[in-house]
Amino acid sequence: MIFGGRGGRWRPSLSSVNDQNEPRFRIRARHTESTITVYQAYRPEIGGPAARHGRFPSSWKRDRMTWIKPSFLWMMYRCGWGTKEGQETVLAVEISSEGFLWALRNACLSHHVPALHGDRADWKRQLRQAPARVQWDPERDLHLNPLPHRSLQLGLAGEAAARYADEWIVGIEDVTPLATEVHALVRAGELDAAAGLLPEERPYPVQGEVLAGLCA
Repeated sequence: MIFGGRGGRWRPSLSSVNDQNEPRFRIRARHTESTITVYQAYRPEIGGPAARHGRFPSSWKRDRMTWIKPSFLWMMYRCGWGTKEGQETVLAVEISSEGFLWALRNACLSHHVPALHGDRADWKRQLRQAPARVQWDPERDLHLNPLPHRSLQLGLAGEAAARYADEWIVGIEDVTPLATEVHALVRAGELDAAAGLLPEERPYPVQGEVLAGLCA
């Protein structure tokens, strides 16, 4: 189990969720010395077997770009707490840090920044050839409102998607019940209790040069 029992573990506070002093670009994630947990949401026909068997079923389309998100709350924003059609099963996917860093080192920023890329045509060529792409979107609070700092989204295609599915995955857990429980507490106005159930997401250690051309 990726999450295991909740007893005795570190619990995020409401102030940590809404931290206004967080740097604009920083990867925050649940991680160990060798793994990082990312989130995705699928229809039950994909998510259910993936959680049961620890790998994606044959119906998972590896020829499409797949986006992984280290932020639980951004995933909740994207999937509507697991209520959006086709995103009813929320998965916590624990992958190797080695794989995650490979994706970052081989990624291209999803939008053109002249100071980083120069000519737009060159950037388009890089984007087309890169097996991964990086996008930064506003992080979300418990009401899913945007915060000033950004949350990483990492898109995987081609070789990166194949490596993700076949090599990087350490474990997959269905965290839809957690999403439902946190959402219920938010709707009831019990924000401290909701914050206490969130996964611990700490700054992820990554060397500066890895993100040098990806933060904009």
